[in-house]
Amino acid sequence: MRTVAFHTLGCKVNQYDSQAMLELFQQAGYEPRDFSEPADVYVVNTCTVTGTGDKKSLNAVRRALRTNPAAQVVIAGCLAQRDGEKLLETGARLVIGNARRAEVVTLLEEAVAKGQRVAAVTDILRTPYEPLRISSHEGHTRAVLKIQEGCDRYCTYCIIPYVRGGIRSRAPEDIQREAGRLAQAGFTELVLTGIHITSYGRDLDGKTLLDAVRACDVEGVRRIRLGSLEPVIVTEAFAEALQKEEKVCPQFHLALQSGCDTVLKRMRRRYTTDEFRRACALLRGAFPGCAITTDVITGFPGETEEEFAETMAFCREIAFARMHVFPYSARQGTPAAQMPNQVPKALREERARRLIAEGTDMARQYREAQIGQTVDVLVEEIDGDGVSHGYTAQYMACGVRGGVPGEICRVLVTGTDDDGLTGEIRS
Repeated sequence: MRTVAFHTLGCKVNQYDSQAMLELFQQAGYEPRDFSEPADVYVVNTCTVTGTGDKKSLNAVRRALRTNPAAQVVIAGCLAQRDGEKLLETGARLVIGNARRAEVVTLLEEAVAKGQRVAAVTDILRTPYEPLRISSHEGHTRAVLKIQEGCDRYCTYCIIPYVRGGIRSRAPEDIQREAGRLAQAGFTELVLTGIHITSYGRDLDGKTLLDAVRACDVEGVRRIRLGSLEPVIVTEAFAEALQKEEKVCPQFHLALQSGCDTVLKRMRRRYTTDEFRRACALLRGAFPGCAITTDVITGFPGETEEEFAETMAFCREIAFARMHVFPYSARQGTPAAQMPNQVPKALREERARRLIAEGTDMARQYREAQIGQTVDVLVEEIDGDGVSHGYTAQYMACGVRGGVPGEICRVLVTGTDDDGLTGEIRS
């Protein structure tokens, strides 16, 4: 039996793409293995959002070849799309980027049969939506469902439009079919993901993100969770319409990137802090107690201490339930990499540490505010001590005694810990 192992870096879109490729290998008779084990084929689905993503991607390729020097290595994803043939120097048999992934097994086996190393990287800017599909996921209760590909925002720091291409949306009827398959496989929560789901439907006549949400409202699915949004999508009409979708989880990831308007302008983000503030207010009005999470970049070119202080103050004002903070990482080929007044790496990282500390405190306050509340917890697993672990609709980890994986329990929150909440099941 031939074997295959996957290592996935980066975003939930990559997780989905890896699952789709894994199922293609399984259909061709390959047996899955853990990436740390010897395998005949290793697939590394790469990330290039930051320099750290590049390094981790290349380290994974080297690790695979150390585990089995005779293995065939496939490099897919954003770094593969960016560097193409250059990555064949790593010893990879096939480099495929962000297209032709539906052909991964055929392309690999042809390359092996011909004794060639192949870079099958195509022009991503002219690639239609690739019809990848999944019927399972590595978890037991929650599955990622990809609804969209590409981005055309071209923020000055971001390499993604260059390696993922423009907006391509998945047809609602195809989304509905996959939601049905995943529900039949036992998944009760679906996470809608894409490179820029705010733009979903712009290439489909009259469709919007709400159409994708409604397409997932199938029997067996009890929760629908949205991936990262831009605040510009949150109008009064959007918030009111979303509120009517009873399965939508009250957790919203709004990408901030900076809490300073002058920095946002240099980033070419298409909103102001006032617009972001209004989006949060609308969501909190429609979903009282909802969790609002975000991403923030520190040390963007030209960021002064005063501008960073504005970001710190704005984040405190919004009171995020969770923040992902990253020091700025220059990406060759983006406008920001050529901007003057690049902030020294040590200062970028020092500001990130300061903001992470603020985020940790905000997250603690949000958790503590849940004490005494009764929440729904989707149980995912039971540990060796008999404690059930799962997530609330606000995506807060919670541990309780009792419960069955796949079951949604009513839980009285009685305390918190470093990882989330603790509670007691209520009938």
